[in-house]
Amino acid sequence: MPGITLDLADAAEIAETLTLLTQWLSGSHRQTLADSFTAFIGHPAYSTSTLCADLHRFAFLLGATDGEDLFGEPTP
Repeated sequence: MPGITLDLADAAEIAETLTLLTQWLSGSHRQTLADSFTAFIGHPAYSTSTLCADLHRFAFLLGATDGEDLFGEPTP
């Protein structure tokens, strides 16, 4: 597989966007967004919670987080 490079500034911007989307999906309109998302996807197997987990994972892979959202509290 060929290597893919991503400018650090571009990676940071993508990670910020992923974080923004996660916060929006987890905010005060959580249930309304979850209902809309389920209607759009057409099946409850992939929910906004699953989507948020995927967004957290992508942000971690971009180096924007320490993975605390994925793995729990960091170890000392």
